[in-house]
Amino acid sequence: MSLDSETRNVDPGEIARFAALASRWWDPRGEMAALHHINPTRLRYIEQAAGGLEGRRVVDVGCGGGLLSEALALRGAEVLGLDLAEASIEVARLHALETGLAQPQAALGERLRYRLCGAETLAAEQPEAFDLVCCLEMLEHVPDPAAVVAACARLLRPGGVAVFSTLNRTPKAYALAIVAAERILRLVPRGTHDYARFIRPSELEGWCRAAGLSARDLRGLRYDPLLKTATLADDLDVNYFLTCTR
Repeated sequence: MSLDSETRNVDPGEIARFAALASRWWDPRGEMAALHHINPTRLRYIEQAAGGLEGRRVVDVGCGGGLLSEALALRGAEVLGLDLAEASIEVARLHALETGLAQPQAALGERLRYRLCGAETLAAEQPEAFDLVCCLEMLEHVPDPAAVVAACARLLRPGGVAVFSTLNRTPKAYALAIVAAERILRLVPRGTHDYARFIRPSELEGWCRAAGLSARDLRGLRYDPLLKTATLADDLDVNYFLTCTR
């Protein structure tokens, strides 16, 4: 995958939107509050899916400000966070310095590093280099999500685990993720989601099969904005995880 191909698989509007929010990534009461609320549940699910995190080499694709990347590193993983929004990467690096998980000139062996690049570029450089690939709440923000899935598959060593999460393209997801979350409750900034880019589980599973991944678990994520908590569920109508192995 060439750099030009990766550049085409970027929505400048999405990058600008998340870059504008960069300074508030770590504010648990700000625009990213919902991510803070669901992060513990995401972490538990990933840790179980991977069979533990201690010593695992992990890449977090679309890491944003580093909420998940830091949590993975604190559980003992060696983590590389990737994003194409430079402001988000800088915030992630600064927060990692504050928590003692990284140094200004990050070396290969350190527990948490960040890089301004996409999965396609890294897959060309380091194929089959990771035990675990995480790509959460990112696929619905790119023009060609199948290309990102294929890159994630190339990053995995044989036997490695990939965990994806996204939003299902259903009327219920439109009602809850856009009408309720953006327009009524204002849990996330208006315009965060584009319903046309929501992804049905069958579509995501098809892209994974085409990339050489085998689906292992499909699980819903239910978020309660009043209690500010998230739980795993059998209901896939809104948010869901797909775990695959290579």
